[in-house]
Amino acid sequence: MKRLLASFLVTTAMTGAAAADDLRDAALDFFQPLPSTVPQIADNRVTPEKIALGKSLFFDPRLSASGVFSCYSCHNLATGGDDNQETSIGHGWQKGPRNSPTVLNAVLNEAQFWDGRANDLKAQAKGPIQAGVEMANTPENVVLTLNSMTDYVAWFNAAFPDDAEPVSFDNMARAIEAFEATLITPAPFDAFLNGDDMALTEMERAGLELFMDKGCIACHSGVNVGGEGYHPFGLIEKPGADILPVGDKGRFAVTDTADDEYVFRAAPLRNVAVTAPYFHSGKVWDLKVAVQIMAESQLGEELADEEADQLVAFLDTLTGTVPEVTVPVLPTETAATPRPTAEVIIE
Repeated sequence: MKRLLASFLVTTAMTGAAAADDLRDAALDFFQPLPSTVPQIADNRVTPEKIALGKSLFFDPRLSASGVFSCYSCHNLATGGDDNQETSIGHGWQKGPRNSPTVLNAVLNEAQFWDGRANDLKAQAKGPIQAGVEMANTPENVVLTLNSMTDYVAWFNAAFPDDAEPVSFDNMARAIEAFEATLITPAPFDAFLNGDDMALTEMERAGLELFMDKGCIACHSGVNVGGEGYHPFGLIEKPGADILPVGDKGRFAVTDTADDEYVFRAAPLRNVAVTAPYFHSGKVWDLKVAVQIMAESQLGEELADEEADQLVAFLDTLTGTVPEVTVPVLPTETAATPRPTAEVIIE
C-alpha cells in the first residue's frame, strides 16, 4: 500500500511538473523575466554616484517652480510608483490631462508617456519639470537652483567627473534616469519563468493560459508585459467617452497622422494590481472591470466571470518586491537659491 501511495505521489508530481514546464515553455515564447541586476543604459552608464544623485533629485521639490512638487509627487514608490489619482495634480493645483504611469520597471519600456513622445527616461524626466501644468519650471532656473547648493555641485562633480560643466539640465535628467533604472520589482511570475513550479497557483496558471490563448499577448508581452508598441484603444469596439475622452487623441498629437488617432503605447502590466486607476483617463478603479473592458474593446470577447477572475489572478502575480529606498536628506538652500513662486516661470 505504501509503495502504491509513493508511486502515485511521484507520478502526480511528475505530471504537475510536466504541465508547468509546458506552460512555462509557451510563456517564454512571449515573456522574459526581469534582469537580476540593474539594467545598463547604452548612452548613460549607471554608476553608484549617479544613482545617489538621481535619488536626491527624484525626491527634491525644488526642481519645481513652486517648491512643492517633485518626481516623487506623481510617482510614489510606496503606492505602486504612481499617485493613485485619475490624473495628476500639479502646479497651482491644476489637474493634468492623463493618468500617471508607474515608474517601477519603466526603464524597460520601449518609450515613455502614454503616447511614447519620450524615447527614454532622460527625456521623460525633463518633460514634467517644464510642463506648466506639472512643475512649471525652466532648465535655466533648475541649473541655477542646483548650482546654489554646494552639496549638489559636489555630487554632480562626482557623478559626471569628465564633464566640463557637470551641473546641467541634461545631467540632471541622466542622474534621475540612473536612479529610476534601479526600480526593478521581481515578482512571482519571474520566479515561474525562471523555473519555480510552485510560484503560481492553479488559478494563476489558468489565468496565464487564458492571457495567451485569448490574445492579450498581442499588446502585452516582453519583459514588462507591455510597454512596447502602439495600438488603437478600441480596436474592435471603442469604449464610451467616459473612458476614452474624445479630446485626447493619443499618439496623434505626436505624429499628426490620422492613423494614430486614439492610439496609445501598450501599458506595461507589471504591478498593475497596485496601480489603480486604469487607462490613460484613469476612469476605471477595478482591475476586473478593466480586464473586461479590454477584452471587449480590443479582442471582441465577452469574458465569463470565472475567466475574468483567472486573468486578474494572473495579473496579481506581476506584483513585485519594490527595492527599499530610504528618503534622502537634501542639500540646504542658500541665499542664492531661487525662491518658490506660484507663477509659471517663462523664459
